Amino acid sequence: MRITVRIKPGSRRGPLVETVGSDLVVYLREPAREGEANAALPRVLAEHFGTSPSRVSIVRGHSARVKQVEVDL
Repeated sequence: MRITVRIKPGSRRGPLVETVGSDLVVYLREPAREGEANAALPRVLAEHFGTSPSRVSIVRGHSARVKQVEVDL
């Protein structure tokens, strides 16, 4: 399943996943530097969907806050 995700790095609310329409907003505690937020995103989404982090991958938007993510359930 491919989904659009908007991340909010460096958030005190994180880790948290909210649904907004057909998209997800993911609040992460990790800052958006040196790939820390990108590394945390698969772990948070895997927990949300009940799957392994290795089954979650960022397809598009590695340097953007809006990303396309592939989740194999």
